[in-house]
Amino acid sequence: QVQLVESGGGLVQPGGSLRLSCAASGFSFSTYAMLWYRQAPGKEREWVAGISTGGNTNVKDSVKGRFTISRDNAKNTVYLQMDSLKPEDTAVYYCKASGPYTYWGQGTQVTVSS
Repeated sequence: QVQLVESGGGLVQPGGSLRLSCAASGFSFSTYAMLWYRQAPGKEREWVAGISTGGNTNVKDSVKGRFTISRDNAKNTVYLQMDSLKPEDTAVYYCKASGPYTYWGQGTQVTVSS
């Protein structure tokens, strides 16, 4: 069955870094665009970054220069490198596969706090 499993979240101090991973299985990963979303407490889920099947990337303006999305089709994994983290980056981060079908992961918590 289809699975998207996020990992790498945790508690980090402001200015710190985290690398999120999303391991995919059960579908043709290389033929899907992959995206990261986040949802902070009391807020709607928002798009953060995306990478196309061809490797083209785009990130939300508020994280530009701090977050980098990448993918490894050999490992069926998409990554989100997050640097210079701020308290406002605190959220549950979700990965999403977008193609003929749409799949979501279960999310991983990222907390930025001193």
